[in-house]
Amino acid sequence: MFLSLLKNRRSIRKYKKQEIEKNKIEKIMKAALLSPSSKANCPCEFIFVTDKELLAKLSKSKLHGSAFLANAPLGIVVIADSTKSDVWIEDASLAATFIILAVEAVGLGGCWIQIRKRKHSETIDSEEYIKSILSIPDNKRVLAIVGVGYPDETKIPRQEEDLGYDKIFFNQYVNY
Repeated sequence: MFLSLLKNRRSIRKYKKQEIEKNKIEKIMKAALLSPSSKANCPCEFIFVTDKELLAKLSKSKLHGSAFLANAPLGIVVIADSTKSDVWIEDASLAATFIILAVEAVGLGGCWIQIRKRKHSETIDSEEYIKSILSIPDNKRVLAIVGVGYPDETKIPRQEEDLGYDKIFFNQYVNY
């Protein structure tokens, strides 16, 4: 059931040294390509990175929060053509979400690494840094990287009683 998938999905940053099977990568690719986009523009593109040297470089994309990528067998860079869609951020976010859910569905673990509006260093943006490493053209924007691998950590599923039902409203915002 889909709700079970959502409860079990947790951000996984530690991975086993185990290669990901081609059929699992293909399923993740399909999920990315099946993600919805505004006006069916499909501005998103994806760079699947398995090269250890590139993953090590990408793990330095941000000042904080990307180092774990060096030990991931796969990193998926989510990019979009900003000239093709004025809502490329939303479209790319949906695509990254589909990727993360597909990762969980095929028995892997993953974690979103925010790139847009983050810094590689005091003087270089994370996006600029990644574009230079992966030869991404100027009209393409980098939203995020998803680190993927076989989990080498266990996290308990989210519990029903911890869900914030007080954040749900019907018809109007009413805060009693």
